[in-house]
Amino acid sequence: MLLLIFLQKRSTDNAEVEVYSVKVDCKVASRFAHTVITSSALNKANSSQEVFFEVDLPKTAFITNFSMEIEGQTYTGEVKEKEKAKKQYQKAVSTGQTAGLVRASGRKMEKFTVSVNIAANSNVTFILTHEELLQRKLGQYEIMTRVKPKQLVQHFEIVADIYEPQGIDFLEAYGTFISNELLPLVEKTVSDKKAHISFCPTLDQQRKCLGCEGTLIDGDFFIKYDVNRAETIGDIQIVNGYFVHFFAPSDLPRVPKNVVFVIDRSGSMRGIKMKQTKDAMLAILNDLAEDDYFGIVLFDSSISTWKESLTKATKENVSEAQQFIQGITDLGATNINDAVMKAVDMIMKGKRDKKVPERSVSMVILMTDGMPNSGESSVPHIQENVLLAMGGNMTLFCLGFGDDVDYSFLDVMSRQNKGLARRIYEGSDATVQLQGFYEEVASPLLSEVDLRYPDNLVNSLTTSHYKQLFNGSEIVVAGRLTDYSLDNFLVEVFAHGFEEDFIVKGQASAQEWDILYPEQEYIFGDYTERLWAYLTIQELLSKRETGTAEEKGNATAQALEMSLQYSFVTPLPPWWSPNLRLTRSQRAPSSPTMDGDPHFMIELPEQEDALCFNIDDRPGTIFNLVRDQLAGILVNGQTIGDKKVAPDGKVNTYFGRFGIIHQGLGVRLEVTTHDITVSQDGKQAKLFWSDTASLKGANMDLQVTKDRSLTVTLRDSVRFVVILHKVWKQHPYHQDYLGFYTLDSHLLSPSVHGLLGQFYHGVQFEVKDMRPGEVPEKPDATMLVKGQELTVTRGWQRDFRWDVKNGENIPCWFIHSNGNGLIDGNHTDYIMSGLFKTV
Repeated sequence: MLLLIFLQKRSTDNAEVEVYSVKVDCKVASRFAHTVITSSALNKANSSQEVFFEVDLPKTAFITNFSMEIEGQTYTGEVKEKEKAKKQYQKAVSTGQTAGLVRASGRKMEKFTVSVNIAANSNVTFILTHEELLQRKLGQYEIMTRVKPKQLVQHFEIVADIYEPQGIDFLEAYGTFISNELLPLVEKTVSDKKAHISFCPTLDQQRKCLGCEGTLIDGDFFIKYDVNRAETIGDIQIVNGYFVHFFAPSDLPRVPKNVVFVIDRSGSMRGIKMKQTKDAMLAILNDLAEDDYFGIVLFDSSISTWKESLTKATKENVSEAQQFIQGITDLGATNINDAVMKAVDMIMKGKRDKKVPERSVSMVILMTDGMPNSGESSVPHIQENVLLAMGGNMTLFCLGFGDDVDYSFLDVMSRQNKGLARRIYEGSDATVQLQGFYEEVASPLLSEVDLRYPDNLVNSLTTSHYKQLFNGSEIVVAGRLTDYSLDNFLVEVFAHGFEEDFIVKGQASAQEWDILYPEQEYIFGDYTERLWAYLTIQELLSKRETGTAEEKGNATAQALEMSLQYSFVTPLPPWWSPNLRLTRSQRAPSSPTMDGDPHFMIELPEQEDALCFNIDDRPGTIFNLVRDQLAGILVNGQTIGDKKVAPDGKVNTYFGRFGIIHQGLGVRLEVTTHDITVSQDGKQAKLFWSDTASLKGANMDLQVTKDRSLTVTLRDSVRFVVILHKVWKQHPYHQDYLGFYTLDSHLLSPSVHGLLGQFYHGVQFEVKDMRPGEVPEKPDATMLVKGQELTVTRGWQRDFRWDVKNGENIPCWFIHSNGNGLIDGNHTDYIMSGLFKTV
């Protein structure tokens, strides 16, 4: 479990908002963790202040409740379907109300964010609850709490209560920020089946030094433990009509493995990433057992191997392979398809030639930092090729380096082949991250693990067949029973072991809740049912990304239904918090944006839909995006093209330069992919994308987030956000480009116009006669808009406001032919003669 907890406010004086209480209360029953985060703040200023509460959560944790308490009044959030939630969130924010939203992208971290305006000398308390099944890795479960209050907190407390019916084998608790002086404050009491851990430093104990205002509380607090494992069949709990089976037998001999390491040596791996990969590989090769067989495949635009076939991991062979690793040099593009195909061929040949042990486990470990751009570069085609080639005979593990890697591609491809993906974060510990992942899969104990339960007694069973079981891990299966009062429940486990088949059988009986959990303070609702629902939803979310088109549709519908039923916040229903303050009644404005190959998108909260269109013109063309003569605001954008025409002949254009003017404030702003130039009252300043920086003035505030975004706030007016999309410098075709977003568009006058501006106050349309299109997932329809009938196509456009790196897919109706029929006039009417010109 990973939490990032902090309160912040947008104010010039941090002392005006005091965070006086932070509490993390975690209860664990049989690995299922229920955590409540409570944080309270006081506005000490003489005027109202905006307070922000943010929490970063891993995808494996589902938020189940959120509420705010303000001056004795409690406001509780709702879980709603994704698109409805997002529209309501936008509507609330644009009309001056308070709202919160959980945003998810792919399989990455989710961010929960909420803000509220607090009156002078008033309090606010945020309460967030989430649930998660702790995963066993390397022989232990881990609870990690990341705390960053950013100031001294009068009442700071981390508390955890753990109850494990199997008994607790060991437990340790510590913090990365805890000094020798703070160490005695970590209190833990461990008995046979339960543990209590607490960390409650006083105000003075939090100080960096005597009299200092700085806080030591800035880092990670860990609780790690494992349970006793006496029985081979595992631990089976049957309570209230649901069962859960934890299977992790001890003292099994390891099964030999056949592993091919597929290593990216393309140009983007140059420098520290390549050095860290080499260092990790040298250590990993040392850890191979002598009965393992291994191979090494290197790839850029071409493929090369250390040896053409799998080789036994003798000391001599390992030493020779290490010398080969040390000689790797980086160059070229990224041909992932052929590299993985070569690895599969090596394993299949080893099996055909009976070179590898019959009872062995086969795997491919792919290490890359980029997108496929050489050979077969279509992601769906590569995934299909790998799935067919592996054919269920081996497992694929993918390690993605840094932020530029297409992690979703690797994640789906891994899970399609019964493996998993892991993002390797760039930093000094990347080598340790690589080695840590390898340790998790280094020692297979069983393969083709099949857990069986009585068909006539069980329905709605979670996954019960696993490709392998690794040392230090655990298999968890849950199900719903048809007979609540059964006395005998037969469980069988069949698998392939080191020298013989592994077969165990056992029986379990339904147990009374108060007998299984005599310590009632550890219990939080219908634990076994919620654990079953949690696992079921996780598997449905996986299936909606890896299954057939029909399976994806069914999985999406089922996951959404269960998420709403159990109030789990998943990628399908994000959280939308209650409206807390309505400052005025008005129609929610539309939210036009511009990003990509210039794709224009108009989100329309009132109609809970979106429209999008392209403008195709030659690179270098300058278009008027926003023009509001009454407000004195002008925004123009100039397009750029690719470095050269791609092999398919398509000419892509993007926006690479913006000019922004506010005549009344005397402000002129030029934004390129390199820098930002500000001119006002004859003075000029320059900011660079390579640095995080801010520039505050009487009429305008600028905030640059390094290599990410620029926020332009004009006094008593609109806010613009420019997003920088960084592209690998050695990419053969693409280059950096910009996206443009408008906030508070309702502050512009009714006469605002331009390619984007004309839509700031909405557009009415009707869609009818939906019919199959050229692509099955993208139907055509007839749209009635501005007195015309247009043929439109359902598609998606990426919105980068919430996730600058990956964006979020927004469904929209695509208007063809440069938006003709939707935009006023023709797209050529918006062409300007200069970046700051109006004609």
